[in-house]
Amino acid sequence: MMQDKKVLVFGMARSGIAVAKLLLQKGAKVWVCDAKSEAEFDGALDGLKAAGAVLCLGEKHPENLVVGMDALIVSPGIPVENPAVVRAKAEGVEVMGEVEYAYREARGLLLAITGTNGKTTTTTLLGDIFKNAGRRTFVVGNIGTPYSGAVPDMKPGDVTVCEISSFMMETSRDFHPSICAVLNISEDHLNRHGTMEKYISLKERIFENCVGDDVVVLNWDDPVTRDMANRVRCRVAWFSSRNPVPFGAFVCQSNIVYGSAQDNKPVCAVDEVYIPGEHNLKNALAATAMAMSAGIPAPVIRHTLRTFKGVEHRIEFVRELDGVRFINDSKGTNVDSTIQAVRAMNRPTVLILGGYDKHTDFTPLCQEIMKCPISRIVLIGETAKQLEQTLEKVGYHEWTHAGYDFKAAVEKAFALANPGGNVLLSPSCASFDMFKDYEARGRIFKDIVNKLEGRRA
Repeated sequence: MMQDKKVLVFGMARSGIAVAKLLLQKGAKVWVCDAKSEAEFDGALDGLKAAGAVLCLGEKHPENLVVGMDALIVSPGIPVENPAVVRAKAEGVEVMGEVEYAYREARGLLLAITGTNGKTTTTTLLGDIFKNAGRRTFVVGNIGTPYSGAVPDMKPGDVTVCEISSFMMETSRDFHPSICAVLNISEDHLNRHGTMEKYISLKERIFENCVGDDVVVLNWDDPVTRDMANRVRCRVAWFSSRNPVPFGAFVCQSNIVYGSAQDNKPVCAVDEVYIPGEHNLKNALAATAMAMSAGIPAPVIRHTLRTFKGVEHRIEFVRELDGVRFINDSKGTNVDSTIQAVRAMNRPTVLILGGYDKHTDFTPLCQEIMKCPISRIVLIGETAKQLEQTLEKVGYHEWTHAGYDFKAAVEKAFALANPGGNVLLSPSCASFDMFKDYEARGRIFKDIVNKLEGRRA
């Protein structure tokens, strides 16, 4: 497909490096481009250089490189308004993302998951279900493992479970999962997409090529995802934690069941699901609907729901010190995600809140905080002032600032917490004002917490 083609890869994070390697293996002539210098990569691109890739690093005007290329493959972090993308389209150069190209080269069964929240948990859980069913399974995508990195090892009978972001769908064309899910929709990434209408339309692109016997799994309880069924051209399976559904996974008499209200089979008791909270029950229901649609036996799903312990950085218990429990929810990068985290708190909690500005309205979160046991808030990062103003507007006054000093923020939160309480990191913001990504933020939080010394009598 790419044999002897000239391909420019723009953006050399994990997915860029992985797709460049795959292109070289497929016989493409590869140029790689990034604003960072070669020294800043500290040897990470040496293998690509040795394999024949041309390095165009420290490049401030990548649009000049696209002329004469057959394809431009962009990192998810690069918007379609970027001058290089605009120039490529004007020159007739095909533009695609890493996920789109990986799909074209991949083999086996593809399942894909998108939504505003719960993607990583549901993707990991579904991957475990297939692994426990004895299927050779790759868990890839926005979860941190590039899709293209798994492609060379894929065989026809394998399964791929892919987490998909709205960024990835900006450059999709042929991407076509056999089974996919849209978990929920709430305000996010408006700094990139501009409007909710655009954001929703990008989420819907996950199923734009699904037809016939393909299955789209949708959230019956979310009015936005419920409306998406009107634009689906294949079978729909629903999930709901509150109501019976026409067909899919729902709760009936304290059991997760699959089928219709009139004819269904039990899968697992609700109280057997290991990961806590209604949001995780919804994730379990979505994974159940997808797995059952793929023919996975109910006992395998039940075993996995009973044993799956969740994912790193999502309401993750870190440590208890002097009677204070520290909880890492660095994956809480938007309002709805942090709302789920504060609702899960059943003890007085000091919340660390704030970060990169995605042009979000924090009013729903601040209103929810008033209903939850949030005793104090430590504000950090770019959105701290906006959060302060919104908290004051709803009548919450127990906040303090820590600026951009993350270690001081954690120490301050510990000092404000009482024995029997929690310190919760759930910033409701992306991390890019202070950290490389939410994973780095979560790891640093855990490192600081694990080095804290007890200070109480």
